[in-house]
Amino acid sequence: YNKFVKPAFEQYIEPTMRLADIVVPRGGGNMVAIDLIVQHVQSQLEERELSVRALLASVQQTQPLPQTLSVLESTPQVRGLHTIIRNKETSRDEFIFYSKRLMRLLIEHALTFLPSQGRVVQTPQGHQYEGRSYNGSGITGVSILRAGETMEPALRAVCKDVRIGKILIQTNLDSGEPELHYLRLPKDISEDHVILMDSTVSTGAAAMMAVRVLLDHEVQEDKIMLVSLLMAELGVHSVAYAFPKVKIITTAVDKNLDQFFHVTPGIGDFGDRYFGTDSSDTWRDGEDHEQLSL
Repeated sequence: YNKFVKPAFEQYIEPTMRLADIVVPRGGGNMVAIDLIVQHVQSQLEERELSVRALLASVQQTQPLPQTLSVLESTPQVRGLHTIIRNKETSRDEFIFYSKRLMRLLIEHALTFLPSQGRVVQTPQGHQYEGRSYNGSGITGVSILRAGETMEPALRAVCKDVRIGKILIQTNLDSGEPELHYLRLPKDISEDHVILMDSTVSTGAAAMMAVRVLLDHEVQEDKIMLVSLLMAELGVHSVAYAFPKVKIITTAVDKNLDQFFHVTPGIGDFGDRYFGTDSSDTWRDGEDHEQLSL
C-alpha cells in the first residue's frame, strides 16, 4: 500500500479532487459509474420536482422590459396583420399569407441592428453617394424547428446566399422540459452574425437552450439575434437575464401566460395553424404543444 497505492493516489487522484466534486476512475469508459451518477442526479431532481418552465413561470417579473428588446413599431399595418393572424376564424391560407408578410417586416427590422460602415459609391450619373454597407464576416440563420422554419423564406428573400442551420428542441413528455433532439449548423459560424428564429417565445426555455447551443459552437453572444413573431414578457425577461448581450426582436409582446404556458392573448399554436396539423399529432415543438406535455 505505502509503496504503490498511496503514492499513486497522492500523485494522480488527490490533485484531481481539489478541482472536481466527483472523480470517475477510468474516465468516460467507466459506464457503470457514469450511469450511477446520472441516476442519482435524476432522482434528486425528481424529488425536488425541479421544472425549468415552472420555475420560470413562477418568477414575478416586475422590472421594465430589457434594453436589448426591440419591438417592431405598432403601425396600423402591423396591428392589422396581428388582427388577422390572431383571429381564430382566419383560414389557413390567409394565416400563412399574412404571417409571411409580418415575417418579412420583422426580418427587415432585425437587419437594421447589424453593424455597418460607411461606403461611397458612384451613381450611373457619375455622382458620389455616401451610403453604408454591412460590416461583418457573414450572416447565418438558425431556425428552431418546426415553427421557426416558417421564417426561413423571409430571411432568404432579403439576405442573398444566407446560410441556414436548424435546431430541433422538443418537449419531454415525462418531464415537460425542453430537450435537444437534432442539430445541423453550417461550418465556421463562430464569426457570423446569427439570426435565431422561432415563431413564438413563451417561457423562453427552448430559446435559451438554442442560444446555449450556439454559444457552445463558439458563436459570440453579442452576435446572436433572437427573432420571433410574438413573445411573452416572461420569455423576454428570461432570455435577457440569462444572455444579456443577445438582441431580442419581435413584432409584439403579450403580457401573460395561461396555465399551459401558452402566450395570452396569443395567436394559438402557430405550428398547427401554419402546417394544418392537429394538436393530437405526435410532433412536439420546443415552445409548442406544452399543454400536452405538462
